[in-house]
Amino acid sequence: MLRRRSSVLTSPTTHRSKSFRDAGSRIFQQEADTQPGIISLLAARTPTAIRELPVEKVKPNPAQPRMTFHEETIQELAASIKEHGVLQPILVRPSGEGYEIIAGERRWRASKVAGKETIPAIVERFDDATALEIALIENLQREDLSPLDESTIYKKMTSELGYSIRQLATKLGKDKGYIENRLRLANAPEDVRDMVAQRYDTLSAAYELMKLDNARRRKSLAKQMLAGRLTLLRLHDRVERILNPGERPEKAEPAIPPLRDDALITATRKLNEALADLSRAVGDDGTPGIPEGDRQNLAKFLTISRARLDNLVARARSEVDERGRGGEAWAAKAG
Repeated sequence: MLRRRSSVLTSPTTHRSKSFRDAGSRIFQQEADTQPGIISLLAARTPTAIRELPVEKVKPNPAQPRMTFHEETIQELAASIKEHGVLQPILVRPSGEGYEIIAGERRWRASKVAGKETIPAIVERFDDATALEIALIENLQREDLSPLDESTIYKKMTSELGYSIRQLATKLGKDKGYIENRLRLANAPEDVRDMVAQRYDTLSAAYELMKLDNARRRKSLAKQMLAGRLTLLRLHDRVERILNPGERPEKAEPAIPPLRDDALITATRKLNEALADLSRAVGDDGTPGIPEGDRQNLAKFLTISRARLDNLVARARSEVDERGRGGEAWAAKAG
């Protein structure tokens, strides 16, 4: 999904059409906070009128699965709300003398920043399980969800809502191996999770470090990864030597990291830069100069590419794990 942030254009000849497009773009952005999966959960219920609730009476969900809220995006949304108001109501349920957020915490946070005294809301009496599932689904459908938040959500869906890994993969359209690896991340040691929180591109390194029980060595290697002193292949070699110290003599580390690893890192960075350029190009003022048909094709291409990348990464990690298990079996027979 491509989120659009409108800008204010004041040309006298185009003011009316630009204002209309600007408002439409803003509606699209704020409606993205309530995804189709959530709307479908509400469809069978008796329609409830939208109410204006005092912002101070609304509290965040203590079971909120999302740990990361980026200040920059909150400020951007606050600027939108200050100019156009909250165009999409939040979803809450009664809690004590106030209300607890089920979906829409970003809009609530941004409304506070914008100085709003009230916020439009739909009030529903959901039980704990339904409220949790809605909150989880809402967050899973976000583009800016961090790997750690995603792993926490999967853990809640399996441990608290009773989903099996296969059911979860089917429901979300994900590869089973992808779900399994994210669940491993949810149970990772704190030092590994801290590394991923600081740099999302260390995710593959995190799975390598999780093989180590020695906390001191694990923390040392994590620091080297964060500092850029280790590539993924060199980390893998270090971990293997720690796990199997007697199987082969230590080899001197190359002064220059392996070419194919550097090439992969460079390609990944360029892809991130291209995606950032694309986001800026289509997100600022209603996709100027891009025909509607091309926009639809672009959205489909990005969705398919994301799914293929997810499955490719999951398969690669599964193969690495399988090779590791094969090595352990060979060592056991040799012993």
